[in-house]
Amino acid sequence: MGGMASSVDTAGAVLFILWAVAMWAAVAVLAYANRGAVKPWLYKTSVGLIGLGVVGQLGHFQEHVSQAGYWITHPMSPAWMTPWANSLSRGMGQIDTTKPSLGMEILHLTGNFIFLAGLVGIVLITKRATGQLQSRKWAKMGVWMQGIHGIEHIVLTASVALGAKHAIGLSTWFGTIPPGPALTTYRVWWHFVANLVGTGILAMSLYHLWREKRAVKAGYGTDSAELGQDAASGAGPTATGAAKNTGSKSADPCPECHQVPAVEAVEAAEPALAGRAG
Repeated sequence: MGGMASSVDTAGAVLFILWAVAMWAAVAVLAYANRGAVKPWLYKTSVGLIGLGVVGQLGHFQEHVSQAGYWITHPMSPAWMTPWANSLSRGMGQIDTTKPSLGMEILHLTGNFIFLAGLVGIVLITKRATGQLQSRKWAKMGVWMQGIHGIEHIVLTASVALGAKHAIGLSTWFGTIPPGPALTTYRVWWHFVANLVGTGILAMSLYHLWREKRAVKAGYGTDSAELGQDAASGAGPTATGAAKNTGSKSADPCPECHQVPAVEAVEAAEPALAGRAG
């Protein structure tokens, strides 16, 4: 985490922060656009937002898994960070080089808000679907939990930025645990468990979103085109329904032989019968 920041560190930090900013800009645009009529780009943009959130959380969660794994083998050592996280932390720490832990706090704050934006994306993409969707239920649960966890990171970052000797938050027992193995142990496992639960909620939401994708797509009108293609190709639910409607056209059995004439024969006889009746 220490050392001078290189140009690579700076570029990585800037790009990572821009990633988070772009995702929240997309959240704002989607939330506003979803208030009106369906637009073709809404569905695909929501999918992209969710995808970026998933990628971000996979990287974020592996960092906490790595930290927990390092603690198991080095319980008395300071908290460990992966090389890429150290690089981003050094880049972000240039905001105020007099506060060595500020870069690390900004890094985790940014990572949590990328994750939160992805969860909000699931809530937004399911907004137009009818009925109670399990994916939306899980995503809302994740938004609440990750929102609270995000507030924790805001407090931790703000306390360091404002000059506190130690970060103040739930994961530091509001700054009362002195630096050392006890604080490292508590903080490493607190954030690991929080991210483990949050990632599990995301996984459940994505699982149900996959199962409920037809209902979600229907809210954006994307299924209508698929059904039209089914009917034209003679396959799928629309074509099957049309075949059933055609097959349901039957004739009354003959009163003498008790046999039902073929549908084609009945249709061919209808014009002649109509002529006689005329």
